[in-house]
Formats: sequence, C-alpha cells, structure tokens
Amino acid sequence: MKGLKKLLLKTDKPLLFITIIFFIFGLIMIFSASNITGIIEFNNPYHFLFKQVIFLVVGLIFFIVLITVPTRNYKHFIGLFMIIVIVLLVGLLGYGVVTRSTNRWYYFLGFSLQPSELAKVLVVIYMAMYYEKHIKKSLVSWFSLLKPIIITGIPFVLVILQPDLGTAVIIGITIALIFVAIPIKTLKKRLTIFSLVSGIILISLILFIGGDDRLANKVFTPTQIDRFSFQNPCDRYELPTGYQVCNSFIAFNQGGLLGKGLGNSTQKYMYLPEAYNDFIFPIIIEELGAIAGLIILIAYLFIIYRIIRISRMASTLRGSLIAYGVAIYVLSHVFINFLGIMGLGPMTGVPIPFLSYGGSFTISLIIALAIVQRVQIETKISEKKNLVKWWMV
Repeated sequence: MKGLKKLLLKTDKPLLFITIIFFIFGLIMIFSASNITGIIEFNNPYHFLFKQVIFLVVGLIFFIVLITVPTRNYKHFIGLFMIIVIVLLVGLLGYGVVTRSTNRWYYFLGFSLQPSELAKVLVVIYMAMYYEKHIKKSLVSWFSLLKPIIITGIPFVLVILQPDLGTAVIIGITIALIFVAIPIKTLKKRLTIFSLVSGIILISLILFIGGDDRLANKVFTPTQIDRFSFQNPCDRYELPTGYQVCNSFIAFNQGGLLGKGLGNSTQKYMYLPEAYNDFIFPIIIEELGAIAGLIILIAYLFIIYRIIRISRMASTLRGSLIAYGVAIYVLSHVFINFLGIMGLGPMTGVPIPFLSYGGSFTISLIIALAIVQRVQIETKISEKKNLVKWWMV
C-alpha cells in the first residue's frame, strides 16, 4: 500500500485530478441522459448508471495494476496481446452480434466486449515498443518502414470489415501521427513518399467505388453511404442519419447559454436514440448550457496538453511515443464525435471520452491514461536517479 502511495505521488496530479472529476461528471450525465431509457427498456432508471460504475471499478483495478508495471516490460506481452485482439476481430466476422448494421461486439452475461477499442490502445503500445527496439538499428529500409504498418494494418482492415469506419479512422490517424513523432529524418522522407502514394491510391479507390453504385453498396452499408451526405440533416429528418443530428441541433438550441437544468432534457425522451452514448454532449448542452459545453472543451484541451507535456518530458522514446499516441487517441475521439453531432461530418458511432456510456471504451480509456501516468512515474524516477548521480559526482 505504501508503494502504491509513493507511485501516486509521482503521477501528474493535474491530469489525475481532472480525469477523476471528468469521470464523476460523466457518471452524473450518463444517469441523467439514460434514466428514461432505463425505465422504458429495463424498468430501472439506474440500469446504465450501475453498469457504468462497474466499468469504472474494473478500469480502476487496471489503473492500479498498470501504474506499477514498468513500460519496458510491455515488450514481453505486447505481441501476444496483438495476436489475441486480431483473433477476436477475426472471430467477429463469424460469431459477433450484428447491431445497427455493424458487427463490433461479443455479448455474454449481460455485458459486451468490443475488441476494436482494445486495438486502439495496443496499436499505440506496439509502435512505441517497435521503434524503441529498432531505433539504434537500420530503420531506413522499406521493410523496416512497412513492418509496423502491416502489423497494425491488420486490425485496421478487420475493423473496416465490421464495418466500423469511425474506429478505423482513429486507428489510421494514430498510426500516421505516431510516425510524425519518430526522430528519424530518413524514415520520415520515405514515409512521406509512401503516404503520398498510398493516399493517391486510396482516394482513387474511393472515387472509383463512389462512381459505381453497385460496387459502393457491396463495400459500404446503405446507412454508411447516406451518412456521407452534406445535405442539411433536418432536410432528411425521416432518415436515421438525419433524424439523430437534427435532434442534436434541437438540443443545442434549447440549451441556450445556461441550459434547462440538470435532468430537464426533453431530447432524452427517446428523441435522441442512445442519448447516453454518442449523443450525450447535446444532452449536456440542453441541460447545462453552452457555457458548460465551453468548460468541457477547455477541459479536453487541458487533458491533451498535460499528456503531450508528459510525452515531451519522457525519459525514454517508448514513453514519449506512448503518451503522444494516447493524446492522438483522445483528441481523435473528441474531434470525430463533435463533427458528427454538429452535422459537419458523418456519424460514425465514436463515443466521447469520459462522458459516453460504454464498457470497452471506458476501460480502454482508463488503461491508456494509466499507461501515460506510468510514463510520468518513470520520468520522475529517472530525474531522481540523475539528480543522485549529479550529487555524487
């Protein structure tokens, strides 16, 4: 217990404090947004609240364990975990449960598991460990460049096949931006060439598919194709892709500056499907107002700033890349979710950190934050050792 207390004292206190506050606030808003659905579907207004508490408790256990495990030890099991997640993603193609036209989940004992959420975090760890291991070796060959892309590209492709484009985009963005952080100029030059060629091929493929309705219908679901419409969502209110976003606009409008009061949302009365998940932010604006929404945005920026600061101060390359990758992970979720709920991009089912209901995402987010805090702990330990060495000299 004393050892755990010492480790907690070495964590980034501002980051730890604001994430705890954020998760507690998220619990309050999940209950407010879900109680009506809980009564209608389960005859229990606390149904989703109780389950979210369980997810947070499980996440807390992972947090306590992970801040005690040195990041250098990840090399011993990251390969195994990647294989397990890939197997789970492959298994979804035959044994997963189809929900809302996608095949993302395994269901058992009243709970669900979404392997793609775990894949997001594992991709970050794998790339960090790979480049630290090979940083002193030749990383200028095409094989060295393509190997991590191939390995991390496997879950990327499997997620697309579910199809879960939102999660695939986040994995792709994370892979691409981690490359930017690698301090090897030659590798970056080769990556630039590879990225340009890949981008041209990808854009050409999308245009080709989009120009053929029969081919587009084979690759994407009708709902996904409709989501890429830039038409005013309220002009297609009767369609699923317009109905949700239009009701999101209504929630924003009704909230005003100060909101209607906690618990007083009308859009949660089944107007916004699963208002406690992807669309919880409009409910927050409706109940607490635009000022509360602005405070939340500032809080997200502060969290990302603290994580990037940890990345910049890290004593090892693996620690720096892990923290940087987690910052991308959090920012991507916020950005893609906001694009969807504001009608500026397609709705992709991406939850918003700390606020959305969900087990796999909540636990994965806590795991990611725990690893970032472990990086901070190792930086503090390294600074203390260097100080002792300097004093001894």
